[in-house]
This record gives sequence, C-alpha cells and structure tokens, in this order.
Amino acid sequence: MKQNNYQGALQHPIGSGFNAKSTTTDVIKGVNLTGKIAIVTGGNTGIGLETTRTLAAAGATVIVPARDIDKASKNLQGVPNVEIATMDLMAPASIDAFADHFLASGRPLHILINNAGIMWVPLRRDGDGIESQLATNYLALFRLTSKLWPSLKKANGARVINVSSHGHHFAPFNFEDPNFLHREYETLQGYGQSKTAVNLFSMELDHRARASNIRVYAVHPGSIGGTELGREAPLELFQKMGFVDAAGKMLPEVAAALKTIPQGAATTIWCASSPLLNNIGGVYCEDADIAVLCSDISHQKGVNPYSLDETAARKLWTLTEEMTGLKFEI
Repeated sequence: MKQNNYQGALQHPIGSGFNAKSTTTDVIKGVNLTGKIAIVTGGNTGIGLETTRTLAAAGATVIVPARDIDKASKNLQGVPNVEIATMDLMAPASIDAFADHFLASGRPLHILINNAGIMWVPLRRDGDGIESQLATNYLALFRLTSKLWPSLKKANGARVINVSSHGHHFAPFNFEDPNFLHREYETLQGYGQSKTAVNLFSMELDHRARASNIRVYAVHPGSIGGTELGREAPLELFQKMGFVDAAGKMLPEVAAALKTIPQGAATTIWCASSPLLNNIGGVYCEDADIAVLCSDISHQKGVNPYSLDETAARKLWTLTEEMTGLKFEI
C-alpha cells in the first residue's frame, strides 16, 4: 500500500457510506469523544460553529480562538465544553501567544481543525507585506500547527484537519510571485493559490508526521448557504460567476445545489473522527469521503493533481519556512 499521497496516489473514495447530503449528525453517530481536546479556528460562525457544537456534543473539550471575544461568547452561548481564547490569524504574535498559552497548560491536543478563512476580499497585506488570503488561509495555519506540534505529539494519535476548498482549482501556487507584487491582483487567483497551498501542505505534513502518529487531511466543505465567507464580495463578482441575476437574486439552480451548514461541516467531522481513516492520511476529502482526482473545474468535484505534486509540496514547505521565519521541526 502507498505510504503517502504524492501525485494523488491515495485519492480514491473508500466507501464511507456517506454522501453530499450527509450531515454532522450522521457522521458523528456512535462516536464518543469524551476526554479528547480539540481546537477549532473560526469555531464561532458558519461551519466552524457547527463543527464546535458537534465535537462538544460528542464529549470533546473544544477551544475556540477568536479575534472578537464578545461575538464568540454570544454565538457559543449554551454550547457545553467550550473554552474561548483570543487570537488574530493576521497577527503572527497573536498566534504565538495563543499557542504558548495552550502549551503551558500541558494538555495534549487530539484534534486541530484549521477552519478559519477569508475569500472574495480586495487586495490587503499583513504587517509583513503578505497578501491577506495567503496570510490567513495558509501561512497562519502553518504557523499555528507548527507551534502546537508538541501538544499534537503528546496526544499519540492526533488528527489535523485543514479546511480547503474546490476553489483551489482557480489557481496553482505561484512560486514566482505569491504576493502579487509583479502581477495584477485578482481575488479568486489569490484565494485559489492559498487553498492549493493548504492541499500541498496537508499532504506533505502527513508524510512527515506519520511517524509521530499524527494524520493530516484537507477538506472541501462544499458550496454552502448562510456563511459569512462572501460578506465582502461585490455583487458584480457573483453575477460574473453566474450565481445571481441582474437584480442580485440567487438563481434557483444555484440555491438548489447549496449545502446546509450541517452538511457543509460533515466532512470536517468525518475526518476528525472516522476510524476508516486510522491508516490513511494526506488526502483531500469531500462529501465525507476521499475525493477523486480531477483537473476539470467545471465538474465541481475532485482535487486537482497540481495541488498534490511532490516537488511543489517540498518547495512550498521550504518557501513557507522562509516567509514565516519558522523552522517546522517534526
């Protein structure tokens, strides 16, 4: 059996019994997470909130780092087994402080879900000049995971779930100009390369971490209604993509294809808890199963082979260490 997912070697559905309509309730059935500790970034809104609720209801203690503590407290009111902490993914010092505080607690970390992300934003840069989607959707995830590594190893069987997107088909990773310094900024190109980076990182990290009994997964939640992901997107962009009509009303066929939030969070929960994945990692999953390889974006399913390329994954790891100033020692 192949030991890694380079070039998509393991990208074959395994017959999980679930599908695009499966919900978090379906995939968590029979799973007891009592005594497990989880961290869910973006765990107070959208699919992150549903992920937090589901893990907590199954018995896990869930830590939700948030930039807006008041908003997080309000959204998580009534959810048991939840701790809220401060963290801003656009501020590396804030990520380090959160991780240091968790490490100081001495607790193991059984499940790390890097769920938070942004999309459809105008050109912005963080304090280091990094384009905001790359900084938030990928570099912050790399930083947080590396900083929490001792706690993940301590769990002796941890899982890391990185929320990706079918949007990785929008663009491969641009090694020549990842920060749009010498090319015109196009928001979906920025989003696409950030999610391609998530796929490459997830595959490479699983390969390196397997000896530490840690498995890593990239997840496409699906196209989902009712989240905050498109809050900054101009109407013209949705019209250009064929989502809405001239009056801004969502087209019926688009609405019919959207997942509910419990359906959207199902694949994350499946990757975090399914025993079917005990001996498989580094894969890209969707609809609560391992996805197929597919380079045609119009199919709306599958993972693009360029986001599972061994050479690109190793090159990205080295570049990421340079961009973050971190040495991610496994």
